[in-house]
Amino acid sequence: MADSSFLSNRLDRAAAPFVIGDLLALIVMLTLGTLNHTSVEFLAANPLYLPGVYAPFLIAWGLVAPVVGAYSAGAAETAKSSVPLAVRSWIPAAVLGLALRAFVFRGGAELSFAVVMLVAGSVFLGGWRALYFRLR
Repeated sequence: MADSSFLSNRLDRAAAPFVIGDLLALIVMLTLGTLNHTSVEFLAANPLYLPGVYAPFLIAWGLVAPVVGAYSAGAAETAKSSVPLAVRSWIPAAVLGLALRAFVFRGGAELSFAVVMLVAGSVFLGGWRALYFRLR
């Protein structure tokens, strides 16, 4: 029962549009990052490569973001509340994603990559949410 009330406080229907936008922001970020290290030809020849890049971070986001509050009532109110909720959610999600990448999926978790993921994810998630409120 306590879990139900905890999650019900963390999930708000008004924040539902952010689920799609956040996933798209992360996919765009991960795709651009991958293209910095490989070619379009390689990706076309290896269609399962990108899903393998996405998986650890999208799984981690899906597990962490609702718990931290990325989709709580505050996320749907203003950019001033939504952007920090996304960033606060991304930091532990990125750490979990890096751990999944290092131990479950293909890839490593070098310190420089971890820093890039923390910063880039924060910029992409926060940036798209700020843009959403500016255009709304």
